[in-house]
Amino acid sequence: MSNLEEHPIELDCSSDAGVATDADALHMEVLTARDVPLGGPRAMTVRRTLPQRSRSLIGAWCFIDHYGPDDVAARGGMDVPPHPHTGLQTVSWLFTGEVEHRDTMGNHAMVRPGEINLMTAGHGIAHTEVSTAQATMLHGVQLWTALPAAHADTPRDFAHHRPLDVVMGGVTAKVFLGELFGSRSPVDTFTPLLGAQLDFAAGASIDIDVEPTYEHGILVDAGTIAVAGTGAAPLARTELGYLGLGAQRLTLTNIDDAPARVILLGGTPLGEDIVMWWNFIGRTHDEIVAFRDQWMAHSDRFGQVAGYDGDIQHLPAPELPRTRLRPRTNTPGHA
Repeated sequence: MSNLEEHPIELDCSSDAGVATDADALHMEVLTARDVPLGGPRAMTVRRTLPQRSRSLIGAWCFIDHYGPDDVAARGGMDVPPHPHTGLQTVSWLFTGEVEHRDTMGNHAMVRPGEINLMTAGHGIAHTEVSTAQATMLHGVQLWTALPAAHADTPRDFAHHRPLDVVMGGVTAKVFLGELFGSRSPVDTFTPLLGAQLDFAAGASIDIDVEPTYEHGILVDAGTIAVAGTGAAPLARTELGYLGLGAQRLTLTNIDDAPARVILLGGTPLGEDIVMWWNFIGRTHDEIVAFRDQWMAHSDRFGQVAGYDGDIQHLPAPELPRTRLRPRTNTPGHA
């Protein structure tokens, strides 16, 4: 997915991360989303919880868009023209609907509920995303992970996987990245990561043994989720709870009398500062400027997407700010 903001936030993302100080008392930072229109006069609105000024990274996770349920027939759905990426992996995950993906490797794939499509941009790639005519409702998340400097220039790649359900009482898990509940995703990442969908029956609760060297994020798609031991109010729909390093167990409870759904994210701190602007991740302002210039010049770095029939065949990049990209540091947290 492209960041279609006309004035993207300038981010120099710090590698700072929080550390737990008491295993029996967890601290959770609650991040609220901002609405971002996804292009066009009938734009679909997405809710963006990462990045923001108070926090830029959760492990290597650097971008979280949450959208729907959206009536595609009434609002026009998703139609993102050819656009570029560098230095990251995109993770597409749907709850409802269908999205057609095309990229400059020649991949033509469908994003469907419960199936992960992971695209590695690395050195550079371009792609399109269009909701299909078969999709009456569109509902899901679009996630990015930052590649570490040692792999930021890696070749393009694409992977697809459908995880099996793991059922534990009133909770069903789909582990699309990393390992949890004995289920391991075969999809490769460049830093240790966790990504899972958790579906809760009404009133259901689960204890999750988590990796204490990970930061974690809990994104609530539906329902109201209490996180034990934090002293914080339960997480409401669209909120993202952040816990820093050191947590060994998370107890999540759906306190509603209707089903709930959560996306659980985690990962080891990236340990590097990155600069993220528009659809690019680099290490310096000058590198971002070069990426933009190359995209606007139709460079072979990104290639061309075949088969997209929209009016815009090469999405123009926004204008760069007149000043150098400013540093933005994460607010240290602790679990």
